[in-house]
Amino acid sequence: MSSPEIASLSWGQMKVQGSTKTYKDCKVWPGGSRAWDWRETGTEHSPGVQPADVEEVVKKGVQTLVIGRGMSEALKVPPSTVEYLEKQGIDVRVLQTEQAVKEYNALAARGIRVGGVFHSTC
Repeated sequence: MSSPEIASLSWGQMKVQGSTKTYKDCKVWPGGSRAWDWRETGTEHSPGVQPADVEEVVKKGVQTLVIGRGMSEALKVPPSTVEYLEKQGIDVRVLQTEQAVKEYNALAARGIRVGGVFHSTC
């Protein structure tokens, strides 16, 4: 099962191939995607993305996880989250969201089992 392409990105809106939904923030993995609701884990811009935010994507068997920090990189990614992923043998890429989407799509096009969590506003 391949990772779906992120078909479009603009401020506050993302569309993922294979889904009819428009996401503000989303999680993607080989074979699927869904809205990323920060309230599920109490996520805020700081301290930022926690292991609980990425665990669902990790469980899908990804080799690489791309984290989009927002258009202005307001969303933090603490070292503990990167360490959590690296300990599981996952290659982690933390980028500004537009760059993160480009990186994610390039990896998906190469057939890499890539997942991502993306913030599409600040």
